[in-house]
Amino acid sequence: MAAGGSGEDRLIARLFEPIARHPGALGLKDDAAFLQLPAGHHLVLTKDALVAGVHFFPDDPPASIARKAMRVNLSDLAAKGAEPLGVMLAFAIPPDMDDAALAEFARGIGEDCLLFGAPLLGGDTVRTPGPFTVSITALGSVPIGRMVRRTTARPGQAIVVTGTIGDGALGLALRLDPDRPGFAALDAAGRAYLADRYLHPRPRVGLASTVRAHARAAMDVSDGLVGDLEKMLAASGVGGEIDAGKVPLSPAARAAIQAEPALLATALTGGDDYEILATMGEGDVDAFEAAAIAAGIGASVIGRTAVGAGLVVRGADGAALRFASTSFSHF
Repeated sequence: MAAGGSGEDRLIARLFEPIARHPGALGLKDDAAFLQLPAGHHLVLTKDALVAGVHFFPDDPPASIARKAMRVNLSDLAAKGAEPLGVMLAFAIPPDMDDAALAEFARGIGEDCLLFGAPLLGGDTVRTPGPFTVSITALGSVPIGRMVRRTTARPGQAIVVTGTIGDGALGLALRLDPDRPGFAALDAAGRAYLADRYLHPRPRVGLASTVRAHARAAMDVSDGLVGDLEKMLAASGVGGEIDAGKVPLSPAARAAIQAEPALLATALTGGDDYEILATMGEGDVDAFEAAAIAAGIGASVIGRTAVGAGLVVRGADGAALRFASTSFSHF
């Protein structure tokens, strides 16, 4: 994302140089950036790509697309216990994206760079005949040896999740079929809340140090609570059980599910939560919950890990729930 004399260079100079405030970005006038790691820290890197028609709607506001691209990556850092250092941005512009849309996209990137302390360091800009595509690499740091992995859960630990689950997936379902019985039961504020949770993930960056201090394994919930927990348990070589009744729900999600119980499966498996899913010893639960409450987020114990393999999800009657699919998958 180096500036010069071409049309691409002028676009970068006009829209992105003003938000690339970190000295290591070199004003986006070079072919690379530099970054000084804090002493005694490891670099943590993560990358997600978003494609119109797959991860967001083509008619979503450009600033919202930018925020989603930023936040899904920052969510991964938070779940590793990493503090943001910066981001690298690449995007492919389709023919129908005009200057005003690009300016709004750049505004969304810039505002989230400031909000989350993750400055723009560089990237790339290209044209495409296909859909608008955005890819962000997020860089963070953790004290050496303190990154929280998904492979380190052990039997007998509490399974904890932050915030509320299902809002993003229900927001997507609302967008696709607003006349479903569950959504007809919601007032305008409830509908707006679910729609916003889908458009604008809320990465739990402020809990990074809490994750480092108390979690023994962690990941963010992006593809669905049940499926992502299955992945973490399998990677750690343990089993587990959760109680669906203990999964935290927002008032809007709870009202929709009460009106249409089939939406519970959507909430548990649909994804787009971007909450932190962690395992920890019983002695860490109170401190983790207290820190999450102090941050205005909250956290809930939903089950326990166990010797063995696989995940059991219990319903209100104690029977194991079955799902057609436990998470979103591209393949």
